[in-house]
Amino acid sequence: MSVARAAFSLARRVPVKPARIVPRTFATVAARRGKWDPKPGDPNAKLLAFDEIKSEKDLLPPGAEPGTIPTDLEQATGLERLEILGKMQGIDIFDMSPLPSDRIGTFDDPIVVRSAGDEIQAGCTGSPADSHIVKWLVLSRKRPFERCPECGSTYRMDYVGPPDDPHHAHHGYEEPKTMADYVKPEYWYR
Repeated sequence: MSVARAAFSLARRVPVKPARIVPRTFATVAARRGKWDPKPGDPNAKLLAFDEIKSEKDLLPPGAEPGTIPTDLEQATGLERLEILGKMQGIDIFDMSPLPSDRIGTFDDPIVVRSAGDEIQAGCTGSPADSHIVKWLVLSRKRPFERCPECGSTYRMDYVGPPDDPHHAHHGYEEPKTMADYVKPEYWYR
């Protein structure tokens, strides 16, 4: 055995001390509470039903009793709390049901996609379901109809948000022009 091989095999057998890692310290920040914040276990705080929620302040829970583990309902806040309260009453807040894939949408009878925002992306998999790969279509308030380039199914966006949405203006953004923008108005589908 050569000297280099012997030195290498001996070096592998020597235990190596790992470098000492300094333990990380964690900092905590005290959260500020307002007068309307319910305290955990406060007897005056109450759980509101979905119908009684009028503002963001109503989406703060009273919390769990001291010494107990809170449930999702007792600790969830904001949109998560609104979703849980809605599901308790059988209301699907975010409308997570899949789009119908048992038919192909036409301009006279399109597949309707509801949106509370200015635009939404809908995925078309064809009819019957999964007959082609997912084609993503962008529907907007300015352009509510879109047609799948693969199967020809037509989708329409129904805007269900506030009528005077302050985010509607996109600060000068203009959608890119396509060949459809140069078609004479008398040739448009009605």
